[in-house]
Amino acid sequence: MKTHSVLPLAPGQAGNQEENQADSPEVFIPLTREQARQLRERHPTVSPWQVLGWQAVLGLAVSLLAWLIVGKAQVAVSVLYGALAVVVPGAVFARGLGSRLTRANASTAVFGFFLWEVVKIGLTVAMLFAAAKLVPNLSWPGLLVGLVLTMKVYWVALWVRPRTVIKAD
Repeated sequence: MKTHSVLPLAPGQAGNQEENQADSPEVFIPLTREQARQLRERHPTVSPWQVLGWQAVLGLAVSLLAWLIVGKAQVAVSVLYGALAVVVPGAVFARGLGSRLTRANASTAVFGFFLWEVVKIGLTVAMLFAAAKLVPNLSWPGLLVGLVLTMKVYWVALWVRPRTVIKAD
């Protein structure tokens, strides 16, 4: 059986009646090259490296802001470490997913995704456990602020992603 990227056939769409049962949810038509191009234009992808870049920038900004507001370097370092506990495992995850082995076929891609997700979670937990030893005078509230704010940056990256305007014919 041949597989394609497909869209469901809309009820009442023209086509051969024997092959094209409009009421059947199993009827699909493959995308043409032009339809696939238009779909990519309407929904551009966001690189994981762009998201990681936004996360790193926000982590630095929040760390500096914490230093200015609180006036204590250890709070700023704690916020920065919280941001690093998101960015470093995310970078390992993105790098792992981009490997040639992970992209070999669909089953290795699925396995690779789950494998690298477990590695990312494990590295995050290890960094959080190590924080008390690595960061002198650790501020747990500062670390959590840096961690949570940095994790939520992907919403900003999705919001500011480039959008193309599709002209109506």
